[in-house]
Amino acid sequence: MNDIVEKSLRQWGMTGARYKLAASRENAVYEVSDLRGRFALRLHRQGYRSDAELRSELAWMAAAAKGGLSVPSPARTVGGEYLARIDGIQVDVLTWLKGRTLDDALVNGAREDRFSLFFALGREMALLHQVSDAWSPPQFFDRVHWDRDGLLGQTPLWDRFWENPELTASERDLSERFRRAASDRLEEIGPTLDYGLVHADLVPANVLVDGNALRLIDFDDGGFGYRLFDLATALLKHMAKADYPRFQSRLIEGYHSVRLLDVAELDLFLALRSATYVGWNITRMGEADGTARNKGFIELFRSLADKYLN
Repeated sequence: MNDIVEKSLRQWGMTGARYKLAASRENAVYEVSDLRGRFALRLHRQGYRSDAELRSELAWMAAAAKGGLSVPSPARTVGGEYLARIDGIQVDVLTWLKGRTLDDALVNGAREDRFSLFFALGREMALLHQVSDAWSPPQFFDRVHWDRDGLLGQTPLWDRFWENPELTASERDLSERFRRAASDRLEEIGPTLDYGLVHADLVPANVLVDGNALRLIDFDDGGFGYRLFDLATALLKHMAKADYPRFQSRLIEGYHSVRLLDVAELDLFLALRSATYVGWNITRMGEADGTARNKGFIELFRSLADKYLN
């Protein structure tokens, strides 16, 4: 990969810049430093996103940054492009945002500070939705849809959760019943729900805390979706914590400080979000923590789906 990184740096006019691998999961991300500052150079997973989808993501982030949000801003190549293909790999460069993850801040912060973080996260989420609604995307804009079909159709975005091989017979039955009920409910109320561009992955690792500022990173899975899906994603991984009820209320209060959102169907979207992880993990069972992770995803889904159905 070093050869691709070196070629990429030349494309962005950064020949000789220092770099190191910062993350390697869905994409390989390198931290790059030169006289202009620090940047994130991303080598994208092959086959996951089209060039049009990536250009759309970068244009959206640029618009969000221009709208006042603290999100990564794309840097242009020496030829003026946001995206390059180097030896068949899609590459882009973003500004580097500093901060510690939300998880770290929650573990080490005072109790009242933790509640304040959820208020701030709700506010930033609402600002992202507000800025996105005010923006006119370019004609080439193409991103995924976290809609009824993308969540519950025959080919959902994150695989067929009801076919996870580790589901028991009763869990498969629960999955099918939930899928039918949720699909019927979305068909009924879908047109009335707030729908637009969503980040879709505001898990703690993608929220950075820097003093009083919150920064949103990793728009890789962003696209069109129900705004409640963003709230559910931000809350799901905290549900087992004793302070969860207050986390939820503060997140909603923060959101409502910027724009209104009907949260009556939040339980449905928490169950839907948990279902997506059961599907997502199907192709990742072979990873070091794949089996244990799968068990946790299924247990949470079973609890939330059963609660919703009953």
